[in-house]
Amino acid sequence: MQIFGFFGSILGYLLWALFFVFKNFGVSIIFFTLVIRFIIFPFSIKQQKSMANTARLQKKQKEIREKYANNRQKANEEMQKLYQKEGVSPTGGCLTSIVPMLIMLGIFYSVAYPLTNTLHINADTVTNATSFINALPGHTVSGASGFATYEQIALVKILAESKSLVGMLFSGADVAKIEMFINGFNFAGFNLLETPSTYGFLSFYILIPVLCFVSSVGAQLVTMMINKTGQNQQGCMKFMMIALPLFSAYISFSVPAAVGFYWICSSIFSLVQAIIMGKFYGPDIMIARNEAQHVALLEINEAKVEYSYAPAHESKKKK
Repeated sequence: MQIFGFFGSILGYLLWALFFVFKNFGVSIIFFTLVIRFIIFPFSIKQQKSMANTARLQKKQKEIREKYANNRQKANEEMQKLYQKEGVSPTGGCLTSIVPMLIMLGIFYSVAYPLTNTLHINADTVTNATSFINALPGHTVSGASGFATYEQIALVKILAESKSLVGMLFSGADVAKIEMFINGFNFAGFNLLETPSTYGFLSFYILIPVLCFVSSVGAQLVTMMINKTGQNQQGCMKFMMIALPLFSAYISFSVPAAVGFYWICSSIFSLVQAIIMGKFYGPDIMIARNEAQHVALLEINEAKVEYSYAPAHESKKKK
């Protein structure tokens, strides 16, 4: 987890810069996620190309599996030949998937640990402040529904409700940063420090987990439609496609709204990105490009062959 905290601390400088400009945590998260999407866009393009190339070869792969159904070794050899011939690496999308994942987890750690990773307040100072407030009657700093990960957001909420505690627990430049920070969590009628489960299923806050689920499922469905991978999903994969968004919705219902709002933004930008990349790097487009390149290569090779005139009647005389 330390590596994610490291990324979160670095990305926190960007989140804090955006908050300093907009003075609103919700708006900052939107632009923060958008900027990061632009940064990792080259990796996403490579990943999309890899997925499109894999989809392009599915028919040939199926033919090989059927032809060598009783000879697994031969099937693997033919698969390798196919990859070499088509210039496709079966593991080509791994690295391009790992790097964006690390960055996106870093974003999460920036949002979930705002005091240490976004405001860059000393961790010991935050720990001492938490211990002090826990010792006060009627005040307890704990992650929502037992999620210790979100203790810092809970601490920010208590500081927002009891602003006199800020000067008692922090000093110097930290006080000015925290005072500005705690006033910027109201967005579109939501207090992003509040937890939806506190208000129940009939409250306005239920929109956070609902939108979290809908945006996540929508992003997955659009991506599968663009890459034409939906028909290849097995039963367990189809189950996970619903189960994971449901789990995310449950978490977003049980933790501060700021976390769920970040997940919604991330899913929406993923959906938009999938549409854009599908327009330029979808399987059909990649197939058309490869065929055009193949034709162009044939024309180039034919142009290199030296032309020689040989009339038909001269050819018969030679015989």
